[in-house]
Amino acid sequence: MVDKDAVRRGYDELAEAYAADRVEDGRGREVLSLFLDELPESAHVLDAGCGQGTPVLRDLAASGTAFGTDISRTQLELAADRVPDAGVAQGDMTALPFRDGAFDAVTAYHSLIHVPREQHQRAVDEFARVLDEGGRLLCSEGPEEWSGSNPDWLDSGVEMQWHIAGAAATRDHLRDAGFAVEREWTVGDSLGDGDDARWTFFAARLEE
Repeated sequence: MVDKDAVRRGYDELAEAYAADRVEDGRGREVLSLFLDELPESAHVLDAGCGQGTPVLRDLAASGTAFGTDISRTQLELAADRVPDAGVAQGDMTALPFRDGAFDAVTAYHSLIHVPREQHQRAVDEFARVLDEGGRLLCSEGPEEWSGSNPDWLDSGVEMQWHIAGAAATRDHLRDAGFAVEREWTVGDSLGDGDDARWTFFAARLEE
């Protein structure tokens, strides 16, 4: 089971190492561009689990009004420095610190995987809550369910924990929260191990 405090401490402690290794200049960023192209002009977009702010939050800020939230205060400090045009707020994805219907879209890149498995539905429900009618969601998940930890992630001496729900469970979570999945993509992972490291990206719309 994922310990959220361990995840928060981990990202606080390895913030610089993670920022140096987190590359999203390939297919994952292309998917983000396709998603942004379908949003209205000056959309209000939330990046849930924004980390250090690059490149996702930065790209959101370049195309509209962007906000980022993360469980790690140190990651948010980096995001505020790197993306000064975006607002940031510390928070848990299962209890987002925003009002109902505040956003036109939500992105969640590689962040649901740090939520305890039994709380994944609650996180997706929160995405739906903060979206306006017909709001859009872009999120990523691993293709299969998996849980584990690494006591020396990124050779940093810092522990990190994950619980991946898997693509099938995520489709169910999205449906149960009121989303209709419109597109799916399979994308490689810049921090994965070898050619088998993949993400499933979901573009979904909140049904009215």
